[in-house]
Amino acid sequence: MSVPEQDFNHMYGKDPYSIPLEDFDVSQPKLFMTDTMWGFFDRLRKEAPIHYCKQSENGPYWSVCKYKDIMEIEGNTAVFSSEPSISIVDPREDFKVKMFIAMDEPAHSQQRKTVQGIVAPRGLSQMEPLIRQRICEILDELPLNETFNWVERVSIELTTQMLATLFDFPFEQRHKLTYWSDVATTVPAPGALVESFEERQNILLEECLPAFTELWNERVNAPPRHDLISMLAHGEATKNMQPWEFLGNLMLLIIGGNDTTRNSLSGGVLALNENPAEYTKLRDKPELIPKMVSEIIRWQTPLTHMRRTVTQDVIMGGQKMKKGDKVVMWYVSGNRDEDAIDKPYEFIIDRDKPRQHLAFGFGIHRCMGNRLAEMQLRVTWEEISKRFQKVEVVGDPVRNFSPFIKGFSELPVQLRPLQP
Repeated sequence: MSVPEQDFNHMYGKDPYSIPLEDFDVSQPKLFMTDTMWGFFDRLRKEAPIHYCKQSENGPYWSVCKYKDIMEIEGNTAVFSSEPSISIVDPREDFKVKMFIAMDEPAHSQQRKTVQGIVAPRGLSQMEPLIRQRICEILDELPLNETFNWVERVSIELTTQMLATLFDFPFEQRHKLTYWSDVATTVPAPGALVESFEERQNILLEECLPAFTELWNERVNAPPRHDLISMLAHGEATKNMQPWEFLGNLMLLIIGGNDTTRNSLSGGVLALNENPAEYTKLRDKPELIPKMVSEIIRWQTPLTHMRRTVTQDVIMGGQKMKKGDKVVMWYVSGNRDEDAIDKPYEFIIDRDKPRQHLAFGFGIHRCMGNRLAEMQLRVTWEEISKRFQKVEVVGDPVRNFSPFIKGFSELPVQLRPLQP
């Protein structure tokens, strides 16, 4: 029997094999909030790696769950378009912001190229001393043997400081960036940060857009500088953007600069606590940190999916997708695909091929800031290892109510000092 039309939590708390495949909807936020989606993706990879969900809160969609199939779709941009959205959620008619990650060629590359220089290798090497200085200041202010929220005190603080630097945003107002990122990605619900799409729209239009428009007006009338707003204001492909497009690209850069690093910083602490032998390995061999960083990002997969839209009828894996169909590439499932990754459910900080994962996407839309994210994580763990015997998780994490951003709002920890 099919599920009732409005029952969009019917999978929570259920055995993945107790529900008919035809009634699977792996986009339900409660599965991600409770970290109980894994068994459903395991079954899909085995029995229906390309699966059609006929009804969900966001309408019908295809799920693509295996590593090789996701790679195939990422590489076929002619058939699988990034427009009009890269999220399972369709753009609202009254709030159709544009952003370059949700554009096809040539517009995508033209706009991306405008800002890509900020994360070029030379720029990253120049940024590293500043990142190290900031993480040292953050870590040195933390209490020993007292419980605090790692997400708030470390993950958010570091990424917010980095965002303020990239935008050259007023440093004393930097927490607005995190707030706007959370507003844009929170699933509206009673008691949530935003309770409706209208509230989200009002905050972004009445607070975020005016603040950045003021910065744009300053930068466009000044010589070009090495910050994201100046780059957008002076770039040939972006200098004539309309407000909707400016807001869309702002949200892309804010969210992209925030969520991967922020949630991997928290996810790494949790993973090491859940795998104490790997934590011991890290303490014995801190030179493993670069490999560990890639494993943390795979393990966490902070962005669960990207969405594409079919441009023409196509058959894939024996399934017929029709023009206009919504296709969701579940990175979170591809990163647990045993046919692509050895022992995918084991957290192993010295893997032979640690960067073989889908957490940054693949192809022309691969995450622009992937090297910056890796550098921030590497530097953070280098400095943690110099100061603390252990970052010990002392309570249950609170996970996001979201099928898109896989992360945390709370992770209670205590810091154990290095043993003499």
